[in-house]
Amino acid sequence: MMRREWIYAWLLVLPAFVFLITFTHLPAVEALVNSVWTTAKGRRPSMFVGLGNYQKMLQDPIFIKAMINSGLYAALTVPTSIALALAMALLVHRPFKGVAAMRMAYFTPTVLPLVAVANIWLFFYAPGFGLIDQIRQFFGFASANYAGQPDTALYSVAVVTIWKEAGFFMIFFLAALQTVPETLREAAAIEGCSKWTFFRRVTLPLIMPTTLFVSVNAVINAFRLVDHVFVMTKGGPDNASMLLLYYIFETGFRYWDTAYAAALTVVLILILSLAGLGQFYAADKRVHYK
Repeated sequence: MMRREWIYAWLLVLPAFVFLITFTHLPAVEALVNSVWTTAKGRRPSMFVGLGNYQKMLQDPIFIKAMINSGLYAALTVPTSIALALAMALLVHRPFKGVAAMRMAYFTPTVLPLVAVANIWLFFYAPGFGLIDQIRQFFGFASANYAGQPDTALYSVAVVTIWKEAGFFMIFFLAALQTVPETLREAAAIEGCSKWTFFRRVTLPLIMPTTLFVSVNAVINAFRLVDHVFVMTKGGPDNASMLLLYYIFETGFRYWDTAYAAALTVVLILILSLAGLGQFYAADKRVHYK
């Protein structure tokens, strides 16, 4: 009987397991293998170079720029989108007149395709006739090209990510807030506990598992979302908004240096793995009380 249940269980997970191996683990292994070879071009076969592609990165100014931009981009988008999502969830987790409409308004950017979102914000940023410039000119300020200037291009892209991601993370915080027992809130009110103290001492610790889940996803999204970069800036101007994943795309599909792109992909996977493991180990004591 146990053997039959074991076979039945494996049959249930087999489709997902096959997809996971085929489209996740095998490509990762293939990227690792390709990263120690050169790219075959024409009649020239690929050659084994060992760590040559990785040594090339240390002398590649665009890679260094992309790494700095990716770190700054993650530092801007991750905490801001999480804080904004939590604030929105706190505003709409209590029932009131119009709460459904407000929840829908917060969540609407999430269901829009990122390419469509990027085009919407391109209109906002457009110098001269864009929405932001129209507001600036109304108050007497000069026209500005936010997405086209090296000093502001990366920040312009980060704003788009925050606007789209916050509504998605809000759903998780909203679900977590609704699991906080009402009896704790009533007991705190009887003891004269302020709302801020209750949030800091009770609510925030209880939703820490959700916060960890959201933070891990936010870090991953900060490194894997490049559709808006492709539409808005294409990494420019002068690589001011070049992110690591977009550089991998350009290297592999524009310049067709697949071996170097594979090495860059390995670095990206390593960064995401270390970031995820670091978050889990750093937050373990705060999430799971022992």
